[in-house]
Amino acid sequence: MPEMPEVQGLVDFLGERLAGLAITKVTVANIAALKTYDPPVDALKGAVVTGAARHGKFVDLATTGPHLVFHLAKAGWLRWYDQLPSTVIRPGRTPIALRVGLDDGSGFDLTEAGTKKSLAVYVVRDPRDVPGVARLGPDPLDPAFDRDTLAGLLDGRRTQIKGVLRDQSIIAGIGNAYSDEILHAARMSPYALATSLGDADVDRLYDAMIELLTDAVATASGKPPADLKDAKRRGMRVHGRRGEACPVCGDTVRSVFFADNSLEYCPTCQTGGKILADRRLSRLLK
Repeated sequence: MPEMPEVQGLVDFLGERLAGLAITKVTVANIAALKTYDPPVDALKGAVVTGAARHGKFVDLATTGPHLVFHLAKAGWLRWYDQLPSTVIRPGRTPIALRVGLDDGSGFDLTEAGTKKSLAVYVVRDPRDVPGVARLGPDPLDPAFDRDTLAGLLDGRRTQIKGVLRDQSIIAGIGNAYSDEILHAARMSPYALATSLGDADVDRLYDAMIELLTDAVATASGKPPADLKDAKRRGMRVHGRRGEACPVCGDTVRSVFFADNSLEYCPTCQTGGKILADRRLSRLLK
């Protein structure tokens, strides 16, 4: 799933590439992906792109007409073309959910792999008209997000810290992959309760979050969409590294599997050497 750094990389690329171009074509290939009807999607045709922004994991293309906002969900991605293909899109027989063409001949597709379709597209007058944007918590890379902001968000929450980091209504932009990476850098169990964290724990968590996300955004910046996924994978220390050696201590990276995803962690770095049971409500095994 694209998370904050990759989405910011897309925003930087699109903002630079699309600014000043007019939208000439908008083709919806998967009608289920389009979540709005007013304004109509055709209201984008002829509108000039004025900028791009990120709201959590949402991409927001501002135009002289409405905003085009999209969320790539778990298996979505953006495919860029310097010259948009002229092939006819056949709805129901393509991974393409949306195609957008620009007046210089370039354009992009929003695609989604697999059978579980969750990619979402919105055409709105204001990005806050998108429910997922309206409910977002603060962005950790906002200059106003300081250590005390994080402490306030954690205070009194009897929720596992892994879930807190992934909850977009609490903190915007972090998903499964970067929550694994942040907790590894902070030397913290994914099952630790947020309310149980002491001052030193919050300090480590905040420092790890800001440093890791800042570095990941810097790595993603300037890369075309086709290169962002590989850059993300190369930067992971534990996420997606099950069975490999932890780069910090050399212990074996372990996984906990859930219905539709997994988490990865290092027992030595994060759980005092104890192995987490492979079920959602597990406790540390002795």
